[in-house]
Amino acid sequence: MGSQAPLRSLALACFVFLCSSFWAANGMYGRVGVAAALEGESRRMRLHTDGSRGDAHAWPGYLYTRALGRCTPQFWSSGAEPWPNIVPQEAAVSKVFGSRSVEKYGPRLTLLEATMRTDDIGGSAFVKLVKQGSAALLNAYTRRGFPFDSWEVKALLLEALVSEEAAAVQAERFEQANESCV
Repeated sequence: MGSQAPLRSLALACFVFLCSSFWAANGMYGRVGVAAALEGESRRMRLHTDGSRGDAHAWPGYLYTRALGRCTPQFWSSGAEPWPNIVPQEAAVSKVFGSRSVEKYGPRLTLLEATMRTDDIGGSAFVKLVKQGSAALLNAYTRRGFPFDSWEVKALLLEALVSEEAAAVQAERFEQANESCV
């Protein structure tokens, strides 16, 4: 009978912990369930005058997150889905796209590193081309209905290496295809 006292205190401690966790989450994220329905709160997205979206009491951490579609370079670099076996993450861009890409990207840049690049905004069009082109190649292998075949992605990327303007135009096409993919 003496052994039931520690079990009761442990059960009470667990109960208090769970209740406090629930109430802390309820206070942090706003009221949920029946309380929210009674107050008439709406969970629809609101656009504020400063351009930000969401509720005034939105969940913390979601203010500056970038959208990760299922086909974007950010998605592929996050590891949320396994890469196709035909193009592993460690594969060199020069091996996948051909030797003409060595001049612009070097022999050691991998597909994973290409999708992870952050210097494409305001930088060289060739950087954006390899980032979006790598994601487009992965989508061509894995997404049914993607507008480009894998051989097209490879050929178009190599053709776009002739000039900064051609690279910018093709990078934009790849980006549109990647962002509109489902």
